[in-house]
Amino acid sequence: MASAASAGWVALAGNHVVVDSGGVLVALCHLQQGSVQVTRGGRVGAGDTVGRCGNSGNSTEPHVHVQAVDSLDMARAAAVRLTFDGSLPANGEIVDADRTRRAR
Repeated sequence: MASAASAGWVALAGNHVVVDSGGVLVALCHLQQGSVQVTRGGRVGAGDTVGRCGNSGNSTEPHVHVQAVDSLDMARAAAVRLTFDGSLPANGEIVDADRTRRAR
């Protein structure tokens, strides 16, 4: 049986959505099977539900992997710095979009 890594990025990411934010691509990975709420080419705004936390792809525990890159060619893409409300959450910190929207 081949390893997940040898199957490529899509196999590792599992159910995922890639949002194009004007040249920066933000991948939301490991979403729960059947939970994706957006369509290819659709618009996504701040606070929109994209999908539910899951453990699809190369993941044993439910979580959402967030990754920003400059290209869909994941083998050659460069990472892009990503912040939430201007800062980087600490490891294990929960980012609550509902709370962030209410505070504005």
